[in-house]
Amino acid sequence: MNSNDLRSGMTILLNNVVHEVIESQHHKPGKGPAFVRSKLKNLNTGSIFEQTFRAKEPLKQAIVEKKQMQYLYRDKNLFYFMDPETYEQIPVPEEKIEDFLKFLKENENISFKIYEGEILQITMPDFVFLEVTESLPGAKGDTAQGATKPAVLETGLEIQVPLFIKEGETLKIDTRNGKYVERVNKK
Repeated sequence: MNSNDLRSGMTILLNNVVHEVIESQHHKPGKGPAFVRSKLKNLNTGSIFEQTFRAKEPLKQAIVEKKQMQYLYRDKNLFYFMDPETYEQIPVPEEKIEDFLKFLKENENISFKIYEGEILQITMPDFVFLEVTESLPGAKGDTAQGATKPAVLETGLEIQVPLFIKEGETLKIDTRNGKYVERVNKK
């Protein structure tokens, strides 16, 4: 492939590192050669930067596999995930998943981006459903608008919730900011 083929979402190998194309624009100035200006994301570090390529500059496409994996269990510093199609179990070191530990519970499905057997990126769903394990009862008569209290969830995550939330209730939590979204009715 060459630089003119770059499209958003593609993955390329640049300096032996896999990068995802966030955006790409082809420019043909009045004078001088055409070029392609792109915004790339390093899938190892997560850093985003701009890169300019000459028109038709040869590039190597990286075929990145996207998989949904199910979290099974933890064994010391390794977290085991299962591929639901092959039932293969894959150990993932704690440092690869430490940002998501506060939302991770057994049987949860997580998205993985894998290149040549190496895990490049792990993505949690935008929302998870967690049960309240500890919460103080709301004070009687305390009806201040937007009043909150601390609550501890089944994963150990402590968040602020409205006063009406009780122990044992299931909450919808936004994994992007770690905040309470709504109470989920049990059926």
